[in-house]
Amino acid sequence: MTEGRYRLIGSTASPYAIKLRALLRYRRIPFDWVIMTKALRKATEHLRPNLIPVLQYPDGTYRGETTTLAYDLESRHKRRSVIPDDRAVAFICDLLEDLADEWAVKPLFLYRWWDPEDQAYVSRWAGEEWSVSEAETGSAEEIEEFRQRQISRMVILGATAENKPLLEESYLRTLAAFEPHVGMTNYLFGSRPSLADFAWFGQLSEMATDPTPMRIMRAKAPFTDHWVRRLDDASGVEGEWYPRERALGGMAEALLKISGELYLPFLAANAEAFAKGLERLEMNVWGLPYALAPFKYQVKCLQQLRDKFAMLDEQDRTALRPVLERTGCWQYLASG
Repeated sequence: MTEGRYRLIGSTASPYAIKLRALLRYRRIPFDWVIMTKALRKATEHLRPNLIPVLQYPDGTYRGETTTLAYDLESRHKRRSVIPDDRAVAFICDLLEDLADEWAVKPLFLYRWWDPEDQAYVSRWAGEEWSVSEAETGSAEEIEEFRQRQISRMVILGATAENKPLLEESYLRTLAAFEPHVGMTNYLFGSRPSLADFAWFGQLSEMATDPTPMRIMRAKAPFTDHWVRRLDDASGVEGEWYPRERALGGMAEALLKISGELYLPFLAANAEAFAKGLERLEMNVWGLPYALAPFKYQVKCLQQLRDKFAMLDEQDRTALRPVLERTGCWQYLASG
């Protein structure tokens, strides 16, 4: 590794890897992008959780988890921050990043592994990348093994026939939230992208590539499709953060509505089911059912959001209250 440079190890099929790659490009932090190989998997197997991407620091150490990495990079590199200066807006950025990382991956996973066309496309692409050694491509057997392994995980992520209508509806509502607001210089909180923009880029970029969600995006949200493509490399973008009132409206408010109606109720139901030791949480959103085994990690997600909200000063919480109440978020953040 070149001295003073990072090395980002991932796969182009991972929404989290391309999220961090786009963020590093925007921030003009020197790095090299490499595909995760069997040898690199061995070198990084000590990380917990052992997921991609992995960022190798200039000192040779490896670290993971994109949100943690993004904030660590903020502390190390001061130019071109992706965290809004306004603390109230920065909290909304954290919430909308969490929505992308923890919920948007669900419809992505459903679309990837539901239809045979998508299965074939993604398993060839991702299976080849994730099974390669330093000098060879993945075999047909390895790619098929990868496909079967991913299909077997569908129930864990809630990508089931019972949940399919809600996951599809959440994708459509996400596109509807973005489409009227995106543009050449329009991001969530300004004319410059934030951490939340890069999280959404990661998920939406994959859905703009996979066959079924790609067709839906191009038909219903063509400007979102263009916006996602441009955000892959925003190293030449210069811009400013919007004033607070503008930053909390438009696209951000539309996504907050999805948070208040879908994501935060899901996190609350998950936490309650986990606390009661239930094997299954059940809820209904937009007249559609959703059921899943509760996850301990997403109990942590809710608590972290509540802790961050509680750490805001009274003035910032008061400023956020109108939009959080309008969108249904307040009751979930102000309790617990």
